[in-house]
Amino acid sequence: MLYRKDKFGVEISQLGYGCMRFSKKGSAIDFEKAEKEVLAAIEKGVNYFDTAYIYPGSEECLGKILAKNGLREKVYIATKLPQYIMRSPAAIEKTFNEELNRLQTTYIDYYLMHMFTDFHEWENLQALGIEDWIKEQKSKGTIKNIGFSYHGETEMFLKILNAYDWDFCQIQYNYIDENSQAGKTGLMAAAEKGIPVIIMEPLRGGKLVNIPEQAKKLLAQNEKKYTAAELAFRWLWNQEAVTCVLSGMNSMEMVEENIRIASDATAGAFTPEDFTLVDNVKKIIKEKEKVGCTGCRYCMPCPKGVDIPGIFHYYNLMYIDKKSSARFEFAQNMGLRKDVGFATQCINCGKCEQHCPQHLKIRDLLKEADKALRPLPYKVGINLARKVLIKGK
Repeated sequence: MLYRKDKFGVEISQLGYGCMRFSKKGSAIDFEKAEKEVLAAIEKGVNYFDTAYIYPGSEECLGKILAKNGLREKVYIATKLPQYIMRSPAAIEKTFNEELNRLQTTYIDYYLMHMFTDFHEWENLQALGIEDWIKEQKSKGTIKNIGFSYHGETEMFLKILNAYDWDFCQIQYNYIDENSQAGKTGLMAAAEKGIPVIIMEPLRGGKLVNIPEQAKKLLAQNEKKYTAAELAFRWLWNQEAVTCVLSGMNSMEMVEENIRIASDATAGAFTPEDFTLVDNVKKIIKEKEKVGCTGCRYCMPCPKGVDIPGIFHYYNLMYIDKKSSARFEFAQNMGLRKDVGFATQCINCGKCEQHCPQHLKIRDLLKEADKALRPLPYKVGINLARKVLIKGK
């Protein structure tokens, strides 16, 4: 296993174990199976384990495995505060203590504010005294490192990144999402500040494994014979700014294969041919896209706040991925911002089209995208979620 250092020089395995997808037996986690897989990963050098309060049974399962086998001190645990449901300082304290109990530990190595999408969420936590609470936990040693996980657009990520002295952050990043969400811009901004970046969804929930047949043929014809997953992982580890890549491993085959790749994937190892291979695979995947938007953002800022590249990204995902998955991501990552950037805010001024290098008919495409992404049930759902989760709305 190869390792990369965190902000304080601690070595983290560049492959992290995502504990959200432990195998189930009926409605519960299959403890014995999960235990074998986790122990195999630790034996081979994986030392970073990521879970969260809202992953059903995950914290309890991980805590039990580590306690039963006396391995707590050999690994680093990352878990998360569900900031979107915190309404009082007492709720923060209660949730954190519950997590410690579930994990059978007295401290958390890497503690994240879970799933920021907008700066106002950090402001809400500040109003609850989160900064003093973090300072207290750090002084007691119950939290070693503080960070946040993020789903949202780039500019908001940068604002949150610069708002506090974070020890690390976690973003969704892969060769399809290179220019969406925090993206390459966010990755490099964190690296410039010396903040380690943990990568989630490196395979887009398996979508970069189940690639089109034409793309699979390209991989088979390549002399290195990369698997689809291997290409995606190696693309990430080729980047020095990437600290740790999470994988939701739930089979021994997956554990062994990912560890094999992580054991020799180094930053800067990609050849020009490797980059060309990624570009060609990406082109095949993107052939199903509806809009030829490259995410260059020349159309921005929109005078009415429409997030044009963001909308087109999720519209295209409907045809690369499942429509329901793309709509859910859109609702989660764009619908829960304090200041939404929906297509219905467009006033047809046409300024965006004047600056688009692809000469897209942006105004017409925005109407199509909004209709596809927000059918009536999703509009209702987004509005209800905003009333519950966003203060002052």
